[in-house]
Amino acid sequence: MIVINDAKSYLASQNIDQWQNGYPNTAQVENDIKKGESYVLVNDENLVLATAMFTLRKEPTYKKVIEGNWLVSEEEIYGVIHRMAIKKEYRKFGLATLLFNEFHQQLKVKDIQSLKIDTHEDNLGMQSLLKKLGYVYCGIIYTNYNAKRLAFEKIVS
Repeated sequence: MIVINDAKSYLASQNIDQWQNGYPNTAQVENDIKKGESYVLVNDENLVLATAMFTLRKEPTYKKVIEGNWLVSEEEIYGVIHRMAIKKEYRKFGLATLLFNEFHQQLKVKDIQSLKIDTHEDNLGMQSLLKKLGYVYCGIIYTNYNAKRLAFEKIVS
């Protein structure tokens, strides 16, 4: 939660209205852990530097894309990333790219071709990273709390 709270503060400092209303919270992260969907990147001293949620479960809010379409049908199995955060002292060291690469590899091993993610329209840092990693903008989705998000997808296999 320290890493996630760092990210919340960073987003607030950038005037990005993402993660500013109690999400993600400890209960959500504990639920990710129980489901085996919480990942952390640690250093040699076992300090958590980054975290993300990665799943192969379908994201219900991805069923409807506005002003676009997914590259791979919602009927297919795909990966989803949520709640990615980097500890403030370790931003700009490529840790998010390491996490993405790990998830891409997990999908390739399972012969799953698609990884989907969404982000806030003002989160230009994440959008830039997604484009750099070869993600394609696919349209707009709305979260279960009715927040607008930009949807991206990458074909990984």
